[in-house]
Amino acid sequence: MNKHSLNNLKDYSVILASKSPRRQQLLSGMMIGFDIITKDVDESFPKDMPVEDIATFLCEIKANAFSKEELPSNFLLITADTIVVVENEVLNKPSDRIEAIAMLEKLSGRWHNVITGVCLRCQSKTTIFSECSDVKFGTLTRKEISWYVDHYKPYDKAGAYGIQEWIGYIAIEAVKGSFYNVMGLPTHRLYEELKLF
Repeated sequence: MNKHSLNNLKDYSVILASKSPRRQQLLSGMMIGFDIITKDVDESFPKDMPVEDIATFLCEIKANAFSKEELPSNFLLITADTIVVVENEVLNKPSDRIEAIAMLEKLSGRWHNVITGVCLRCQSKTTIFSECSDVKFGTLTRKEISWYVDHYKPYDKAGAYGIQEWIGYIAIEAVKGSFYNVMGLPTHRLYEELKLF
């Protein structure tokens, strides 16, 4: 049986360059077989870069960190990066408890944008795209925010939250756009782009 749900991928060795368990879960749920190879890369970006370009800039850096010699000859490399933006301010992964609480206080009661950039790279071509979802948080108390941060320790998540966790259940009022994009991978768009490989 073909390990991929897309027949055109049968000759590729799909590599997901991500440590994120959410991205691994989502790609598995798409019935696409893959291996994981990761590298630590510098995720800084120019301070004057438009916010809508940051996620694609970072996912391309992640893809270009690999030389062709490090990958199977028939590779199809997938990299991704997700950022959270509130009123043009980028909220990266929080460095500690204080920063996580401050981020969630900024998001409380407001809309924000979640942008995920994806890079697909094989020997012959590279495709880069991004998806944006709008998310509305209800108003959170300091006690609720502290409880979430202390129990879930969301230090590996942009904006200091996971939509699939407790805070998503109790606080998110609305999502405009792809729900799975907020988890870290715009699965519908990814599926459509993979059809073209």
